[in-house]
Amino acid sequence: MSAKIRLYVDHPLGAGQSVPLTREQAHYLFGVMRLAVGGRVALFNGRDGEWLAQVAEAGKRGGVLSCFEQTRPLQLPPDLWLLFAPIKKARTDFIVEKAAEMGAAKIMPVQTAFTNSERIRQDRLQAHAVEAAEQCGGTFVPEVCDLQRLDKLLDNWPDGRQLMFCDEAEAGSALRLAEQHKGRAWAILIGPEGGFSDAERQRLKDLPFTHVVSLGPRILRADTAAVAAMTLWQQALGDWS
Repeated sequence: MSAKIRLYVDHPLGAGQSVPLTREQAHYLFGVMRLAVGGRVALFNGRDGEWLAQVAEAGKRGGVLSCFEQTRPLQLPPDLWLLFAPIKKARTDFIVEKAAEMGAAKIMPVQTAFTNSERIRQDRLQAHAVEAAEQCGGTFVPEVCDLQRLDKLLDNWPDGRQLMFCDEAEAGSALRLAEQHKGRAWAILIGPEGGFSDAERQRLKDLPFTHVVSLGPRILRADTAAVAAMTLWQQALGDWS
C-alpha cells in the first residue's frame, strides 16, 4: 500500500530508521491530514531516495515515523544550474518552484545591472524548492543560493561548465543548442525584466563558454523565459531526450 502524503525530512533514511518530526510536521500530519499511529507517509531527504514510513508515535507537538521500505532510489537531475535575476515576489517563487520541478541541480539568483531586487529571502525560496519536490514526486531538492552579483560569478566561473545565454535581443533568430555538448556541465542564464545592459551582453557573448540562444519570436517575461529555457535545454541536452 502506497502513501498519499510525501514529506521532506532533514534526517537519514533507511530500513528500520526512526525519523523524529518537528512541531510543524507533526501539526501537518496529525492536525491537518488526520494521520494516526499506523498511518503511512512517503519520506525523502534528497540523499537516500524515497522511503515508505509508518507513524510510530503521534502527538500535537511531535511524533516519530519508522522507515520500512524503499520505494524509489535517489534520482539526480542533470548537472544544470539556473541563473536568474529576481523579480516580483510571487514570480520569483514561481521560477524557483518550476526549476525544482523541471530538473535544475542548483538555483542561483543573480544581480545584474538592471535587477530590480537587491535582496532575497534565501530560506523562503529554499522552502519553495522543497515544497515543489514534495508535490512533483522528486527525490532530490536543488540548493537555492543567496543572491550574488553576475559579474563576480562570471569572474570565478568553473572550468568546463557551459552557459546558455537567453538573450532577449535575439528574439526571432534561429539560434539553437548544439547536441555535441550533451553530457557536460551547464548553466542557463535568464535576464531581468529590464533586460541586460550593453556591457553585460557584450561580455557574455565574448566568453568562450557562452552559447547564445533565442527563445522564439517573442520577448518573454522572465518567469516564462525560465520555463521555456529549461524545456529547450532538457529536450536538447538533458534527461528528457
